[in-house]
Amino acid sequence: MIDMVGIGPFIAISMVLTHLSGPLCLLAWLLGAVLAYTDGMVWAELGAKWPEAGGSYVFLQKLFGDKWGKLMAFLFIWQTVVQAPLTAASSAIGFSTYLAYLIPSITEVQQKCVSGAVVALMVFLLYRNIKKIGAISLVLSIVTVLTILWMIFSAAGHFSFERAFTFDSASFSITPIFFVYLGQSSVKAVYSYMGYYNVCHLGAEIKDPERNIPRSMFISITGIMILYLCMQLSVIGVIPWQEVGASKFIVSTYFELIYNHAVAQVATVLVLCIALASLFSLLLGYSRVPYAAALNGDFFPVFAKVHPKHKFPHISLLTLGALAFVFSLLFRMSTIITTIVTMRILIQFVSQAIGVMLWHKNKPDDRRPYKMPLFPLPAIISACIWLYLLLTSDVWYVVGALGFIATGVILYFVLKDKLGKKIEA
Repeated sequence: MIDMVGIGPFIAISMVLTHLSGPLCLLAWLLGAVLAYTDGMVWAELGAKWPEAGGSYVFLQKLFGDKWGKLMAFLFIWQTVVQAPLTAASSAIGFSTYLAYLIPSITEVQQKCVSGAVVALMVFLLYRNIKKIGAISLVLSIVTVLTILWMIFSAAGHFSFERAFTFDSASFSITPIFFVYLGQSSVKAVYSYMGYYNVCHLGAEIKDPERNIPRSMFISITGIMILYLCMQLSVIGVIPWQEVGASKFIVSTYFELIYNHAVAQVATVLVLCIALASLFSLLLGYSRVPYAAALNGDFFPVFAKVHPKHKFPHISLLTLGALAFVFSLLFRMSTIITTIVTMRILIQFVSQAIGVMLWHKNKPDDRRPYKMPLFPLPAIISACIWLYLLLTSDVWYVVGALGFIATGVILYFVLKDKLGKKIEA
């Protein structure tokens, strides 16, 4: 649950109201939960069957075999090298956005400078052999959940059902454009749910993985869904949804309205800590992914290099950090969130759903410690929702996702002779 919650929900609360008025915004969070449950069943089958370190990096190779598995693994890492810095940049931008509440005079250019500086600072802190990171990250992440609970319980005595469940009925009708708007708003909610599958990346270290990997995902999804729905409902029940949608730092505005400016400043500091913790853990974890793939011969060998003194993958860290720095300066939060979701849909999520169905068809007698109920319906629903989110995004996101995959395929076939050689760590 802690892995699922970062800066995302504190930013997405306003964004999901961009196209969905009032209580209709709850549909985006519900669709995100349905997707997390159905896609979680795909991950549960794979994680219980192959509880190894690496998640999708392992699953795609197992599902697509020797012929196509190497290509899929390369494309997944190729995608990660861009997707990871984008995710890190989103935390940095979230930090600078909420900082504007504490420093109202800060300009947009100065906010961009802060975003870049925060990324550089985190790379500097990680550029060493750091110990006790897990304990620090855990404490900072627990602050995230406590902040959400504080938001929810603060609504007591201020909540208005009329305010929460009133929307612009004159502008609402079930038309194709409504479903486009639902898809675009749901992308922001889905971004906040991402992470339900992270336990699969640690499969080799999980006790009784055949039982605990599926359980942990579904318990986490249920808990986070309840928190997100309550949080969104609490905010629109206290503040008119039109004002929520227009606010850049809705958490600060929310606490100021309920309490006072001083309390809002405390809440804002908590959000800033959450953004830093998220950025710190993202760069730490993702920097090990290209490194592990390079060691295994599935990515460019340069990423297998480690720092001569501190023995951490410094080339990988510096590459991801440099890209995150650039992205934090160039892009807006809404653009980054949509890019993060859409670029992962085809290679990671849809491919895994299709792969599971092919696995059932080609190897029906394989042992499956966890088998999704109503197979193959959850996998089909998951793939359809992912494709729906992709196709309802602006055309440039679709073109960008397809172009990025095509570039990866070309690179793989041009350079594949230089890959495939394992490197001794």
